Amino acid sequence: MFNKLLIIGCGLIGSSVLRAVSNRKLSKKIFVYEKSKKNISKIKKLKISCSILTSLKKNISNIDFVIICTPMSEYAKIIPKLNLYLSTKSIITDVGSTKINVLNLINKKLRKKLNWISSHPIAGSEVSGPEYGNKNLFLNKWCILIKSGNTKLKQLVILKRFWKKLGSQVIVMNPTNHDKIFSVTSHLPHLIAYNLIKTAKDSEKIQKNNLIKYSAGGLRDFSRIAASNEIMWRDIFFSNKKNIVNAINLFIKNLNLFKKNIERKDNKQLVKILINSKKVRKQIIQLKQDIDRPDFGR
Repeated sequence: MFNKLLIIGCGLIGSSVLRAVSNRKLSKKIFVYEKSKKNISKIKKLKISCSILTSLKKNISNIDFVIICTPMSEYAKIIPKLNLYLSTKSIITDVGSTKINVLNLINKKLRKKLNWISSHPIAGSEVSGPEYGNKNLFLNKWCILIKSGNTKLKQLVILKRFWKKLGSQVIVMNPTNHDKIFSVTSHLPHLIAYNLIKTAKDSEKIQKNNLIKYSAGGLRDFSRIAASNEIMWRDIFFSNKKNIVNAINLFIKNLNLFKKNIERKDNKQLVKILINSKKVRKQIIQLKQDIDRPDFGR
């Protein structure tokens, strides 16, 4: 599919792209740019045929496809190097979880003739690092492509084909809708998980009991989410600030409703909310976003 493909940043997502591209033979040559010496050592142990770059200079001038898999706060440092050395024939994409900020950065900083179409594969885990990569990480997962006024149809078609070859279900959105949707379906749940773990730790201090020792399935599930990479999630919270704040406000409104129903012992209203929540779970399973096998904890 490509002659030369470059992965910038090779943690969980980057190394999964590396594995998938190598396994499916989607590029004749694969290049990896990674700053971390520890990660470089781990990548070498994968024994995948690729060239590891220590700089982004003239050696990237004839790259066909660039996929940026770093935290979003690194993009501003990467763009000047792409401006200097990358060919206008190249296609650039990223895998960041918010998109209006990326589009604004592209419009301000990226050389006008370079082609950047943003991607968001809805795949990942609470773990980070190249040792956790998986060639099938994107299989049957959504991948959102962002279309803007500058998007060229030819490059969009190529990018769709790339993600489909990695096994993804591809859909195109505008950046505004994307950031609103994922502020609720992804960003808020992570924020709640972080806050719940903080609440559990604060409760330990107040009660002077080892609560974590007696963690039930609910706390364990949230603790898995809260173990996610802190730099990545800091970037997400800051970059999608307006939508996340709106989602928090709605969450607080509903939390206060729960509080009121519990205080009043309002059986009818509380049970109604709980039943409606079960309906959403059934819908998620029907849409094949999860399986219906019971989880009794591990």
